[in-house]
Amino acid sequence: MKYIVSLDQGTTSSRAVIFDENGQQVTSHSIEFEQIYPHPGWVEHDPGDILSSQIDSLKIAVEKAGVSPADIAAIGITNQRETTIMWDRQSGNPIYNAIVWQCRRTAPLVERLKADGLSNVVRDITGLIPDAYFSATKIRWLLDNVDGARERAERGEMCFGTVDSFLAYNLTEEKIHVTDATNASRTMLFNIREQKWDEMLLRTMNIPVEIMPEVVDTSCVIGTLRRDILGHPIPIAALAGDQHAALFGQGCTSSGMVKNTYGTGCFMLMNTGRNPVKSQNGLLTTLAWRIDGKSVYALEGSVFIAGAVIQWLRDEVKLISSAAESEQLAQSVKDNGGVYIIPAFTGLGAPYWDMYARGTIVGLTRGAGRAHIVRAALESIAFQNRDVLGCMSRDSGLKPGSMRVDGGASANNFLMQFQADIADMAVVRPKIIETTALGAAMFAARAVGLWDDRRISSIWESQAAFVPRMPTSERQKLILDWQKAVGRSLNWENQEQQ
Repeated sequence: MKYIVSLDQGTTSSRAVIFDENGQQVTSHSIEFEQIYPHPGWVEHDPGDILSSQIDSLKIAVEKAGVSPADIAAIGITNQRETTIMWDRQSGNPIYNAIVWQCRRTAPLVERLKADGLSNVVRDITGLIPDAYFSATKIRWLLDNVDGARERAERGEMCFGTVDSFLAYNLTEEKIHVTDATNASRTMLFNIREQKWDEMLLRTMNIPVEIMPEVVDTSCVIGTLRRDILGHPIPIAALAGDQHAALFGQGCTSSGMVKNTYGTGCFMLMNTGRNPVKSQNGLLTTLAWRIDGKSVYALEGSVFIAGAVIQWLRDEVKLISSAAESEQLAQSVKDNGGVYIIPAFTGLGAPYWDMYARGTIVGLTRGAGRAHIVRAALESIAFQNRDVLGCMSRDSGLKPGSMRVDGGASANNFLMQFQADIADMAVVRPKIIETTALGAAMFAARAVGLWDDRRISSIWESQAAFVPRMPTSERQKLILDWQKAVGRSLNWENQEQQ
C-alpha cells in the first residue's frame, strides 16, 4: 500500500492528513498555533510556529497511522493564501512575523494605489481588486518598515514567499525558492494571462524582482523532504493555495462547477475553464490551477469571517463552549428573532469590498437571547455566501445546479440547510469534507504517477444533500432585512468620511 500525505497549513492550525492509494483518509493530526494582534486590525503569525507545527503534525500523523515513510509516495502542500513572509536566503530565518491575509495595516497604501488610478491596471493584469488582503502591499510594508530589509533585498539576500513557498524552502533538502501559479495569482503582482511576475507592478510597488520565487505548476515534483524529518527523502509534489486545492478535491474540474469552503473565512470558487472571466460584480479572477503548463481559471468570492465568527462566540464573548454547540442552540429557537450579525471584523469582501466596514449586531429587542445571537451568527455565514453566489451567476451567466461544500463548518447541519434555503440551491456535502487536503493529495499523486485523471475523478462521493424548503416570501424577507443590516456596518472606520 502506498500513501499520500497532505500538509494543510491553515490560518489557525497546521494539519497533516494521510490518504491511502484508494483515496481514503487514514488519519490526520492538527496543531493550533498563536494568533498575534499587535494593533487593532493587525494580524500576524510567528513563522517558526507555522513551520514547527507543520513538521510536528506530520510526524505525529505518520506515527498514528503506523505508516513507513518509505511507503509515502509523495507529499502535497496546501496553504493559507496571501499571508506574507520574508526570510534570509542563506539562513532561512524570517526577518519579521508573517503578515496574515486578514491584516489591514496596509489599507492606506491601497488607497494611494487607487488614488493613483491603478485599480483598473491591477484588475486587468492580476484579476484582483486592489485590497490589503493580498500580498503586494504586505511585501512593501516589510521592505519599508524592517531595518535593512530593502537594502538586503536589493542585494539578493532576501526571499519573499507566501506560506507554501516558506514551507517548500524549509522542508526540502534543496532549499528551493518556488511558489505555484495559484499562490502567485494571489499576490497582486502576477500576470495571470502571461503567467509571469509583472515588471510594471513590481516597479510601481517598489519591490525588487530578486526576492520573488520561481513560479511552477501546481502539480509537479519540486524537491525532496529533508531526511531529518522522517528519515526518508519523500518527493514534495504539489503546491496549491487552499481554495484551489479544495476546488480540485471537490471534483469541480468542469466549467461552471462551484465549491464553497467554510473555514476561518468562506471561499466560493467557480471553474471557468481555459478563459479568465472578468467580473462586473466585485469578484476576483484567479488561477484555479496549472497542470502540465496549462492554466485553468476560476471566479472567486471571499467572505473574510465565517468560522471565525463561531470562534468569536466561543473565545471572546463566551456564548458557546464549543463550535458544535452552536448548531443545537440555533435549532432551539424558531427563527433569529429579528437579530442580524454582520461579522465585518476585518472589513467586508465580495461584493462590497469595504475595508472600513466593522462588525455590527442589529435588531436587538428585550426578547432577544443567547440562542438568537448564536443563530444570527450562523445565518450571517450563509447570507454572505448567497451574496457571492448571486454575483458569480451574473458574471458567468450560469446558475449552477448545486454547491459542493467542505471545511469544518460544513458539518453543521443547521447551517447547511439554511444555506440551501437562503441560496435556493441544493447544497452537497462529500464523504470527505477535508477536500482541501484531498485536493493537495490528488495534485501530488498525479505528479508522481500514482493516480491518473480518471482515478482522481472517481474519488469524490456525496455524503449528504440539503435541498431548499423555505417559502419564497420568507426567503425574500430575510434577504431584505440582511441587506438593511449590511448597510449599517459599511464605512464605519473611514474617519475621512465621517
